[in-house]
Amino acid sequence: MKKILVTGVAGFIGSHLGERLIREGHTVIGIDNFDPFYPRKYKDENLKQLKNTDSFTLVEGDIRDRAALQNIFKNSDIDLVIHLAAKAGVRPSMSQIAEYYDVNMNGTVNLLECMRLHHVSKLVFGSSSSVYGNNVKVPFSEADPVDHPISPYAATKRSGELVCDVYHHLYNFDITCLRFFTVFGPRQRPDLAIHKFARLIDEGSPIPFFGDGSTARDYTYIDDIVDGIFCAMQNLDGCKIFNLGESRVITLERMVRALETLLGKKAFLNKLPPQPGDVEITYADISRAKKGLGYNPTYDFETGLKRFIEWYHNCKMII
Repeated sequence: MKKILVTGVAGFIGSHLGERLIREGHTVIGIDNFDPFYPRKYKDENLKQLKNTDSFTLVEGDIRDRAALQNIFKNSDIDLVIHLAAKAGVRPSMSQIAEYYDVNMNGTVNLLECMRLHHVSKLVFGSSSSVYGNNVKVPFSEADPVDHPISPYAATKRSGELVCDVYHHLYNFDITCLRFFTVFGPRQRPDLAIHKFARLIDEGSPIPFFGDGSTARDYTYIDDIVDGIFCAMQNLDGCKIFNLGESRVITLERMVRALETLLGKKAFLNKLPPQPGDVEITYADISRAKKGLGYNPTYDFETGLKRFIEWYHNCKMII
């Protein structure tokens, strides 16, 4: 049993991860600042199950607050940190560049410094497939160059990977950086495409349809992502980077059609030009994660989407 600090614990991935950690017998200390990027009621709902266990402690605080972080490390014998807290989203990052860098970079450095001062040297860092930008080679490999991010969000995630490497080099931290590919499933953030489109189709409202529908994403079901994080926890050695995806590609048009089928309703498309900062495709080469971590995703897109829609129908009367 380990005592694990999870940053961003009230979010989509963080709350699922926290529940799995508790089920596996670990003690979880979670920190979240309940950023108003989307309504707090979603995060409060995410935490309902965690709050019912004695193995979970919630700290409402900001990773930029060094004193708050120091207090956690001082009063808890932390074995491992899983760092998921971040300002999220490609599009909003373009109008809030300073804020994104402040949270995603300064907050990450604060966390690493607290770890150093309190002799905690094990970290799993949540990165993003956005670091690949418009990579011309698919599928995306960890060996591909990532020197040209096309959004501030992507740049902060790549910067986070680099500062993790510095702490490994200088202080011998064991850090694994995980590049998540378009995570979806129950509790997905309401601003993300699958959740947003499902709600708009259900309401009979037009959906913003950017481009010609050919943009494609490697949608990865939440349970597979959590499995990948667990694999990383058990293989912390040195400083390494792994893709976590399904290694399957779904176009925007196919995603919308699948939602129509599951909801039994027609989508009304508000066709718009492509968005600046959006990439044409995300597609993970997961061979390194399979070999190095034992990662083995099992959910196909249709199965995962069906589970999301079941959750959506159950939760829309609550949230």
